[in-house]
Amino acid sequence: MGCLVEHVDDVVVVFTDRHGGVSEVPFDSLNLGRFSSDDPNRVEQNWDVASDLVVAAGLPLPRRAQGVSWLHQVHGAVVHEVVDGAPVAGADGDALVTAHAGPVLAVSVADCAPIALIGRKVVAAVHAGWRGLAEGVVREAVSRLREIEGRSPGRSGKLRAVLGPCIHVDQYEFGSEVLARMVERFGPTVEGTTADGAPAFDLPAAVRVELGRAGVTEVIDVDVCTASSSDHFSHRRDAPTGRQAMFVARRP
Repeated sequence: MGCLVEHVDDVVVVFTDRHGGVSEVPFDSLNLGRFSSDDPNRVEQNWDVASDLVVAAGLPLPRRAQGVSWLHQVHGAVVHEVVDGAPVAGADGDALVTAHAGPVLAVSVADCAPIALIGRKVVAAVHAGWRGLAEGVVREAVSRLREIEGRSPGRSGKLRAVLGPCIHVDQYEFGSEVLARMVERFGPTVEGTTADGAPAFDLPAAVRVELGRAGVTEVIDVDVCTASSSDHFSHRRDAPTGRQAMFVARRP
């Protein structure tokens, strides 16, 4: 069992992997996908395990999993604001943002990109697959973050991002028609080839394009391909499969 942890000033970002849970094949073992076809009781036990990882990384979580905000992710661009003491639980959407220190935000993924956005006082958790990127989820999340940060006194600082494990271009074959639309939307840097030479979409490159367009140029990339890593769930490689998660919060 393990996880990746990034510290950005007083913000902690935790990326789980697939190890250390109680789910059975093909969801073995730390499956955090509440909308997968795994046994719901096992999934909830896994969320408690993940909550312990979050606490071990330095974030207080007195209510364990019940204190984490999470979404029913729909590959769109809806952003939910989390206020102190009122977690979001299962609302339709693909990004969470809060101006409070303490609340833990989570998104779950199995090839899509988990992105933490970090401002002067505000943090956000974003779930971004190719559909969500095309819908503008990164742009909407950055816009909401800046709007919320603008409510508080003081100048807004620069925004930073942390990009977690997601599928990389050499494993992400795309049909030529859809790929052409992505190139038109994001530019030529998102077009590539798989390890076998087939047309492919570069999801991390598209994330960087969208972040750059939104004015976010400082990006920490953990540089892990979910489809190439046996330590991570990958829908493209293994469907049906489980989900890992990203947790982000500012320490109180």
